[in-house]
Amino acid sequence: MTQQTETHAKLVVDDEFKVGPVHDRVFGSFVEHLGRCVYTGIYEPGHPTADEEGFRQDVIDLVKELGATTIRYPGGNFVSGYNWEDGVGPKQDRPRRLDLAWHSTETNQFGLHEMASWLRKAGGNELMEAVNLGTRGLAEALDLLEYANVPDGTARSKERIRNGAKDPFDIRMWCLGNEMDGPWQTGHKSAEDYGKLAASVAAGMRMIDPGLELVVCGSSSHTMDTFGKWEETVLEHTFDKVNFVSAHAYYFPQIMPDGSRDMASFLASGVDMDGFIKDVGAAIDATRSRLKSDHNVYISFDEWNVWYMGEEPSKNPEGIGNWPVAPRLLEDIYSVADAVVVGDLLITLLQNADRVHAASLAQLVNVIAPIMTEPNGPAWRQTTFYPFSLTAAWAKGGSVLEPKIESPQYHTDRYGDVASTNAVAVCGADGSVAVFVTNRSLDDECTFDIKLPEGFTPHEIEARTLHDDDILAANTLHDQHRVEPYTNDSASMHSGTVSVTLPPVSWTAIQIR
Repeated sequence: MTQQTETHAKLVVDDEFKVGPVHDRVFGSFVEHLGRCVYTGIYEPGHPTADEEGFRQDVIDLVKELGATTIRYPGGNFVSGYNWEDGVGPKQDRPRRLDLAWHSTETNQFGLHEMASWLRKAGGNELMEAVNLGTRGLAEALDLLEYANVPDGTARSKERIRNGAKDPFDIRMWCLGNEMDGPWQTGHKSAEDYGKLAASVAAGMRMIDPGLELVVCGSSSHTMDTFGKWEETVLEHTFDKVNFVSAHAYYFPQIMPDGSRDMASFLASGVDMDGFIKDVGAAIDATRSRLKSDHNVYISFDEWNVWYMGEEPSKNPEGIGNWPVAPRLLEDIYSVADAVVVGDLLITLLQNADRVHAASLAQLVNVIAPIMTEPNGPAWRQTTFYPFSLTAAWAKGGSVLEPKIESPQYHTDRYGDVASTNAVAVCGADGSVAVFVTNRSLDDECTFDIKLPEGFTPHEIEARTLHDDDILAANTLHDQHRVEPYTNDSASMHSGTVSVTLPPVSWTAIQIR
């Protein structure tokens, strides 16, 4: 093991230079009909905590604690083969269908009405509805919008009322398909074909409800061969008709030739996300200029997380006769290192608050998720739960300040030399300052100084750190509290500067009041 040394980093908090407001939607999450996210995740009739609708109260309590806002639903890859009509009406009449995306059986016992009711119980979270532009198109999207948002007086709105929802769902934010650039996607399309379809669907939906906020599919990865060209082609067709373009990114430590994992590069995943955001922003600006438009399009980073893609928990069932209901898929167990990366990615999203107005941690329960459950058993917090919940609690309603960071560098195989310390400051509406910081270094402890604005005299400093000497430590069914944030007693104040000691591979939240 490399001998630990001490380094120094500094953040200057200047409340004269703001990046933009912290958008509540940045703390969104994602519920897809995939594995056990829905069934035995948020919905399990017969569970000891289940209410009369079959919703697990233990999960609802954790979702409230997590601080998730907008919930993207029902997919994801799932939506590209989904018939929304299958999930409404009397449950005994709902058909069982093959889900081609995840090679599973969809029972349709949970659909739009159940999701709307669950969101009310989970704290009034906003529904971000995705429409199927894989196997379906304009007509079906208009039917769904009429069903969801028209108060009364039409065939579809009356159907909704008969199905138990007198008031419309009034869904404001809609995704126009999912990852349509991906060859894995049911109904995969070229940028030209998708752009034309999305423009048609957007125009039609606005004829029903002009005030909708629409998300057009961007690239499903920064590494797609079509990245960049895809964004510009799609936006050429849709720019003035949509409000957001999506971005998706997942990270995991690559396996090296010697069998070890490239943890140094993994801990710097925020560097890649930041580059992705800036490249998409450049595509937006170029298209806006070319079209001479005065309309603004922002980024919805509506899938992001750590995902050990291609490894055992992610493998789909196989076989023409093997279509299980709610199989255990993508149930990654997250370590301290994974949580530090999630915290770092949140810092990156906040640093780009001028561009990123919405984001969704994918996903919410069981499937690469901060919350895990056991059928007929407990629910618990993964390590990644904590950076999300603390950032949501301390950053919502604030303004992101322009990052001014001095940090030592360290070398990575994927990104070259990068800052070992990454941080962002948020000025709260009450005048407090919240700082979120990661020490990406595998070896070095860091003394982190926060230079406060002139005249800012704090009365209270609270620092919470997520760290463990074992960076692979995790919370599991049998040890649910192995990793939790702890009070960092090193925080001190002197001459207008707050100092905190950051252990290697750690994430820290600091609130200065």
